[in-house]
Amino acid sequence: MNTAVVNCAQLVTLAGVAGPRTGAALRDLAIVEDGAMWIEDGRIEQVGTRAEIERLIQPGDEVIDAGRRVVMPGFVDAHTHPVFAGNRAAEFEQRTEGASYAELAAAGGGIRSTVRQTRAATEDQLLAATNRYVAWFHAGGTTTIEAKSGYGLTLEDECKMLRVIRRVTELRCVPTFLGAHEIPDEFRGRPSEYADLVIHEMLPVVANQGLAEYCDVFCEPGIFSIEESRRVLSAARSLGLGLRMHADQLSDSGGAALAAELHAASADHLEHTSARGVLALQAAGVPPILLPGSVYALGSVRYPNARDMIQSGLAVVLATDFNPGSSPTPSMPTILSLACTQMKMTPAEAITAATINAAHSLGRGDEIGSLEPGKRADFVIHDGGDYREIAYFFGAPSAQAVYVEGRQVWPLLKHFN
Repeated sequence: MNTAVVNCAQLVTLAGVAGPRTGAALRDLAIVEDGAMWIEDGRIEQVGTRAEIERLIQPGDEVIDAGRRVVMPGFVDAHTHPVFAGNRAAEFEQRTEGASYAELAAAGGGIRSTVRQTRAATEDQLLAATNRYVAWFHAGGTTTIEAKSGYGLTLEDECKMLRVIRRVTELRCVPTFLGAHEIPDEFRGRPSEYADLVIHEMLPVVANQGLAEYCDVFCEPGIFSIEESRRVLSAARSLGLGLRMHADQLSDSGGAALAAELHAASADHLEHTSARGVLALQAAGVPPILLPGSVYALGSVRYPNARDMIQSGLAVVLATDFNPGSSPTPSMPTILSLACTQMKMTPAEAITAATINAAHSLGRGDEIGSLEPGKRADFVIHDGGDYREIAYFFGAPSAQAVYVEGRQVWPLLKHFN
């Protein structure tokens, strides 16, 4: 199947040097005005002007008319928790009445509340819930997510969650094992023993069954210490898994420095990371994944220092942190708006952080994240004629049609006006 995408007001290609973008390159979107794209068998063959592409069209070829709208790569959401049962809307209400996230967690809520509900759900029930959220990701223009486990906290339930991720078909998922997400009820007060369970029982099975590409850990005092996190991640690396980290979300505990020491694929959150931690990440080439949605949803005002990170030469990434407690949003346009208004990133920097840089953080920068010949044809037609409108009109729907490898996946209609 040959497909031409024509009549784009702006074709935002993000073409450029190989590798993630840093510094001034974060603002270079490589836009083709009145651009067009030629696709063969789900991959991009040529990008150019409308006139250049239209001369390739033959009878029988598919033509997608973008209607003078913005066309850009699908968002790559590099930090999500999409598999869970139930929700925590009741805790959301309690927080509006003054309860803190830490207080709710200490009372048995928070992550452990979702663990209890997720353990009680069947694999098919979890898949049905996850597919509901897949449609939400598509509606925001997202075509790839990194998908974590972490609400099972037993070998059986963690594997159940990872199998659900593997069964998702309409959204590209990069699976991450997060057995070290919280200390389950049956191990309260014994974090080292639970870490041993993760290392000696969970990780070998996850690796041997090929259920995950990465291992993550929530490194935070009172959850997993620096040493416990180092042990879990070192064991994961010995089994061939890549490393990711929840680091310095609630305190400057040295998580960023550990991510740098281990040359992790990413260090995520970083709301409390010191200048020393930022320098360590820069020296090690570890990209920061910033999650402003969780700061907003928890009612905090301490956002990661994106400007310092950019000025330090880091390849900043943005993600939703979609989860049932601290960031219940799958909307990357919302995250772009928060990045611009609260972290003072420019719209161009935010788009780069949510596409090509995110793709590289997942080891897929040569396949997705930009619209260049040879890459998969994952693209979105956004309402509006200027890419800046995506972050500017916050809360408004922007994605008009979403394509994965040249096939329309949202909305489930072949054409739109």
